[in-house]
Amino acid sequence: MPSAENESTGTASMIGERVSIDTNILVYAIDRDAGERHERAADLLDRAVEWDCVLPLQALCEFFAAVTRKGKMPVEEAAAQVRDWQILFPVVTADTHALRRAMNAVADHTMSFWDALLWATVRKAGATVLFTEDVQHRRELDGVRFVNPFAEPPEGAPRW
Repeated sequence: MPSAENESTGTASMIGERVSIDTNILVYAIDRDAGERHERAADLLDRAVEWDCVLPLQALCEFFAAVTRKGKMPVEEAAAQVRDWQILFPVVTADTHALRRAMNAVADHTMSFWDALLWATVRKAGATVLFTEDVQHRRELDGVRFVNPFAEPPEGAPRW
């Protein structure tokens, strides 16, 4: 398990917190043309295997649609990647309660519907950190902190 503070990268670990990962991070993790974003996303997923990490079914569906639509992966390879992640991580799904919370979040917090549904789903699953680049870095909403793993921290501060 990662230490509480990784001195080589200066990144805080997620020990004791349930985390989740948005679609864009999954896509960058397989996209070798994405440069540093690919490296950071792949590193994050490697570490997440040792953390208490859940993946939303929504993110897996969006990943499959995005990488096959954009020609980044053949259908069979994308399906195999999704199956691998299903083995490595518990998968959480939206329910009617998450749908209601998402619709309220759209109205109350100016979130896109799909970001709000993802947030409501992982929140219900007990996640306190959602790695995404789609919501303001370090924004917190009802116990869930949005963390952009590509955001540059101030000098000397942990990345997350």
